[in-house]
Amino acid sequence: MKAKNKRLALQDIADQVGVTKMTVSRYLRGPDQVSKTTGERIQKVIDEVGYVSSRVPDILSNATSKAIGIVVPSLSNQVFSAVVQGIENITEPAGYQTMIAHYGYDREVEEKRIESMLSYHVDGLILSECDHTEKSLRMIANAGIPVVEVMDACLPPIDLAVGLDHQAASEAMLKKMISRGKHRIVFFAARMDVRVRQRLAGYQAVMSELGAEPVILSTEEHSSFTLGKTLMMQALSQYPTLDGVFCCNDDLGIGAILECQRRNITIPDQIAIAGFNALDIGRAIHPNLASISTPRKAIGETAAQMLLDKLAGKDIEDKVIDLGFSIFEGNSI
Repeated sequence: MKAKNKRLALQDIADQVGVTKMTVSRYLRGPDQVSKTTGERIQKVIDEVGYVSSRVPDILSNATSKAIGIVVPSLSNQVFSAVVQGIENITEPAGYQTMIAHYGYDREVEEKRIESMLSYHVDGLILSECDHTEKSLRMIANAGIPVVEVMDACLPPIDLAVGLDHQAASEAMLKKMISRGKHRIVFFAARMDVRVRQRLAGYQAVMSELGAEPVILSTEEHSSFTLGKTLMMQALSQYPTLDGVFCCNDDLGIGAILECQRRNITIPDQIAIAGFNALDIGRAIHPNLASISTPRKAIGETAAQMLLDKLAGKDIEDKVIDLGFSIFEGNSI
């Protein structure tokens, strides 16, 4: 069995602070067990180096846990449930268990989830975000375990990454809409995370090429059908001559379609509507929602295999893998 990289130990913290290992241990059990000044010095070093206290007995600290930590923004989002399914298609036959946590698209919450995962000595991490707090990055660096970030193939990874080019996908969909005679296209955006900003950049690039003014309706709210409906109402009120809507995801796209149907607006003749991720519900409604089809299960499978290969000591030539995308044209553009 391959030994894990050496983690920071209590003695490492004690050496940097200039106290005994027992003093650090007492502080971690209860800060009031040491003087305030000493506690502040210990905590400063802990924060600087990203130390995570272990929940595993010391006798097991050098053993592999045979567990992989998976941190996703949402457990109900179909996008990430497919990724997790892909991961477990690989990890389970290999004898690894998965520990899954969600963080609600909040970097500080993700930091806490990562700390919790590391405290159980997981053998590796699969993260669904590529924008982390400084403390998260320090903890990961000091954990000495492989990490794969999924869904994005453009930003420099912590370690390994597998995903797709969201800007290129956005540009491809916009050009498809334009080829069908749509030129006054509005972009709907929610939550504005890194991937949404990449999709927005694709929209802006194509509209600039077209010589058209980008029109963006954005919100920090979480996506929902209701939000898509609300944004569609706003767009029709503010931009009555629009002939297309490109949504950062399918939830918004479906809400936009439902609002157009309520107003007897013909899709796609009067207004074309497209989404992103090609969820099942988009194919079940009428008209089918045109969308970017992302290889979510394959992303999970590839990420898990990369992680297991690295744990086995294999050399990973391609640190970043782009699995691409396709366009599901549906009937809405």
